Amino acid sequence: MRKVITILVPVVAVVALTGLLIYFAKRPSPISKDEKPTSESHPPQAAYGDTIVQASIGDASYLNPILASDSASGDINGYVYNGLVKYDKNLKLVGDLAESWDISDDGLVITFHLRKNVNWHDGEPFTSEDVKFTYKKLVDPNTRTPYASDYLMVDRLEIVDPYTVKIVYEEPFSPGLESWGMGVIPQHVFEKGDFNNHPANRHPIGTGPYRFVEWKTDERIVLEVNEDYFEGRPFIDRIIYRIVPDQAVQFLELRKGTIDTMGLTPDQFQKEAVNKEFLDNFNKFRYPGFGYTYLGYNLKNPLFEDKRVRQAITYAVNRQEIIDGVLLGLGQISTGPFPPTSWAYNKTVPVYEHNPEKAKKLLYNCGWKDGDGDGILDRQGEPFSFTLMTNQGNKMRQLCATIIQSNLRQIGIQVKIRILEWASFIHQYIDKKNFDAVILGWSLSRDPDQYSIWHSSQIKEGQYNFVSYGNPEVDRLLVEGRQTFDMEKRKEIYYKIHAILGEEQPYTFLYVADALPVVHKRFHGIEVAPAGIGYNFIKWYVPRDQQKYTR
Repeated sequence: MRKVITILVPVVAVVALTGLLIYFAKRPSPISKDEKPTSESHPPQAAYGDTIVQASIGDASYLNPILASDSASGDINGYVYNGLVKYDKNLKLVGDLAESWDISDDGLVITFHLRKNVNWHDGEPFTSEDVKFTYKKLVDPNTRTPYASDYLMVDRLEIVDPYTVKIVYEEPFSPGLESWGMGVIPQHVFEKGDFNNHPANRHPIGTGPYRFVEWKTDERIVLEVNEDYFEGRPFIDRIIYRIVPDQAVQFLELRKGTIDTMGLTPDQFQKEAVNKEFLDNFNKFRYPGFGYTYLGYNLKNPLFEDKRVRQAITYAVNRQEIIDGVLLGLGQISTGPFPPTSWAYNKTVPVYEHNPEKAKKLLYNCGWKDGDGDGILDRQGEPFSFTLMTNQGNKMRQLCATIIQSNLRQIGIQVKIRILEWASFIHQYIDKKNFDAVILGWSLSRDPDQYSIWHSSQIKEGQYNFVSYGNPEVDRLLVEGRQTFDMEKRKEIYYKIHAILGEEQPYTFLYVADALPVVHKRFHGIEVAPAGIGYNFIKWYVPRDQQKYTR
């Protein structure tokens, strides 16, 4: 399972919140290396060459899939590395570095048969030793990874031969196959040195369709085509991933032609990207997202320990105002940890309708009263005041923060807004739990296992349960959900989790936004599918007479 903390509406490279923004879902779909250009595989006008320039609000943190937990890093890792499996355009698990696999009748053993004649970007061969090394690093307690919980379920990994590995689980683990979409890293590169601070975390060597060229911090990351890619040479020669920490500036650069693709804001999609000149040069896309934006609370802060306080805040926040005024109708209210398009989504979980009076009553019952008449609630002499943080450059989150600030002021809660640069926000505040409340987003796997987000064992520094949520019943259900293969039984489990989280409100679940990617029209071969538009990136091309850049 890959959960990714999103900076903003992600760019096309990460399938633009297609409903699937996990590391290995971003892998392009295959073209056989032996395939000949035909009307079906290579359209007559398809040509090699050109560069695509993509925009991101924030810089990457680690170009190492084991360590990376943010969408910026995931974008690049998705081009450089491969997992054993990936999702195809219809969200079906298919082979990536694994040609095939066998699963035992009891579900405890997965045997992967690996592709042969796959090389790392430095020419060294990929073998089962690399898979074993990757596994060992994932379960090493010294590795700073948020993904260990998936692999601690493994009893042992056996190398059968250079191209066969056997994964043996201690007990049933339903997301097991999906978890092997984790990018495999090269043993010969990482076996010496400090793994967490290894030079290769900034100069990666993978097996993917693109090779690393350079990384200029807070400026750009450049990749070039891997002409020997095992699934066939991608058409586009280079990817330039530009760090532009403001969506308005990104849009200006898009219109000037210095950026080719970005994720539009609703305001840009509905009001700015509408004139004939724009539509003559760009293709806009819209489809349901598979992530959500939330107001998260530091549950170690005494202000938020009582669920009635969190419920009150949710009642006070006018989420429909956010949908209408911020998303311009391009999204819907979120009720819990699963988006409406998930099979785990529980439709019976009630929506907290905007009700300031009910919010005030709940707070009064918790002892919060305006004792001194200054309009701010207080309890035992302490005012109800907190700081709400979010990342810079994301206009939607900043507008949400302003609406939340206004809504809570009306019920006597004082909110101070603080906007932070992305890397600092994550590493200095989120990872270290140095916050009162935050506005962030999750991009999710299609499998509803959210052990790493909600289980009480996942609250250490750098792990995903940074709000420090803990509930023994949710812990039990999360484990049960992982150990259950029957779809209907799993659905019942996740329905219960959805209901409990809806009741306890460890987050105020704000909204599920539509994905709104835009791509310059010179790029052809883009096809919208359940997986979004980025699943077949190696098939995107620019006709020779339309190419803009040369290598």
